[in-house]
Amino acid sequence: MMSKRFLKFIPAALIAASLLIAGCNEAPGTGTGTPAKAASTPVSMAAIAAEAKGFTAGTIMSARTVYVFFDAQCPHCGALWEAAKPLNSQAKFVWIPVGLLNPSSTAQGATLLAAKDPVAAMDEHEASMQAQRGGISAGSDIEAQKAVVAKNTELLTRFGFTSVPSIVATQAQTGALVTHEGTLSTADLAALLGLQPPAGSPGEPGNSSAK
Repeated sequence: MMSKRFLKFIPAALIAASLLIAGCNEAPGTGTGTPAKAASTPVSMAAIAAEAKGFTAGTIMSARTVYVFFDAQCPHCGALWEAAKPLNSQAKFVWIPVGLLNPSSTAQGATLLAAKDPVAAMDEHEASMQAQRGGISAGSDIEAQKAVVAKNTELLTRFGFTSVPSIVATQAQTGALVTHEGTLSTADLAALLGLQPPAGSPGEPGNSSAK
């Protein structure tokens, strides 16, 4: 027979399991203050190219562009950053910072945009996050970049996305628009994008939701 102590543990375990399903969601009162709402703008590559600003990792001259909306404080965005690296030779990944999770999100996203080498800064940031040190320190004189992050966040919300990472791309084999919310393994990301998975790609992803 289960003890009362064990029964009390079950709800906590279920809650923890539920956090492993979606991507990171906005924490009330700590993000932009903009509530999630139904999409008022159809998701399109053209709209992102015209309105959003990020930094590029991968093959800059590639005809295949993959847009990734991410929050610097989202651990699953960091997981996707690592999962995408083996595919960088096949596509141009444009990482678009948004501010959803807490006050550090916007400042760190702006700091990444302002960096001379955003890819190196992102690697440094994710290493700090994995070591539970909170990520890179906010830079100085980044007000212009903070405004860019706020605009990126508004576009994400206008598209109707409710979590990060959010991926927007055209499928390499079919040309169809594809979107996905949440992290993916390298193999699953390659399948979504129609790219060739590298040998020995990681298997199942680990996603979570931070509310």
